[in-house]
Amino acid sequence: MLDVRWSAFIVTIMILAVAATFATKAVAKDADAPLSVYVVNYPLQYFAQRIGGPDVRVTFPAPADGDPAFWKPSLEQIAAYQKADLILLNGASYAKWVAHVSLPASRMVDTSTSFADQFIPLEDQVTHSHGLAGKHEHGDVAFTTWLDPQQAIAQARAVRDALIRLRPDAAGDFEQRFAGLERALRELDDGLAAAVAAAGSQPLIFSHPVYQYFIRRYVIDGYAVHWEPEQPPSLEQWQELDRLLAQHPARWMVWEGTPDPATVAELEKRGLDSVVFDPCGNVPEEGDYLTVMRENLRRLSEARAEES
Repeated sequence: MLDVRWSAFIVTIMILAVAATFATKAVAKDADAPLSVYVVNYPLQYFAQRIGGPDVRVTFPAPADGDPAFWKPSLEQIAAYQKADLILLNGASYAKWVAHVSLPASRMVDTSTSFADQFIPLEDQVTHSHGLAGKHEHGDVAFTTWLDPQQAIAQARAVRDALIRLRPDAAGDFEQRFAGLERALRELDDGLAAAVAAAGSQPLIFSHPVYQYFIRRYVIDGYAVHWEPEQPPSLEQWQELDRLLAQHPARWMVWEGTPDPATVAELEKRGLDSVVFDPCGNVPEEGDYLTVMRENLRRLSEARAEES
């Protein structure tokens, strides 16, 4: 009877040892697995992928055909955010849905916290719509923070720091990749500053109120209306533009996307040419964040050169 009990004990010990071995291997595997990172816009996706490299798996579940700032995730998508190792937020009133759901605070990082005291407050809010996004307002402060490359660098730095906290063994890799991204963003900043300076103080009209940080960074004499590239302006909007041009004699209108040809033709009758500067809040059809921004720089440089 004793031998049977002893044998049962030995078997139990062996089973526990095997289970512990598998558990240890599972923990080790989890430790080596890419970090699950969820983001609320494409710039943060790009920064996380660029800095994190093979150590991250970045998910940005917003649809490609809308503005992520006003997107609302499904319950299933919210559950996926809740399970992520890291949730990167833009801050500055971007992605208002975050304030209305339960997300783990310890895993959320607001990437614009370091310059929150420099947010630009918005006044005279206009309710309007972007395609299928429905009617909305842009919030209390301007949220396209990354259009100032210096602020984009600060946000990328916040991403780097968050990744280092979660995976300190890869800190050297994160630091090196961030340094490369920082250099590229500083070069972009220098190029944009030169393009704007080349045309002096010539005013610009912006088709939508999302360029506030860009305007401030480069001290542009700019004024924004509420036009959509794919929607023909109403008679009231044309009349508003005529009144604006009387006091703000711009020669260029800056668009988020390629405007309708009929609109372009009508603008040209008023002495206004069109140039696209894509804010790149969502995943581009081609290239990545930096290629889009460099193409913005090229178009702006050509437009300002013609103006000077």
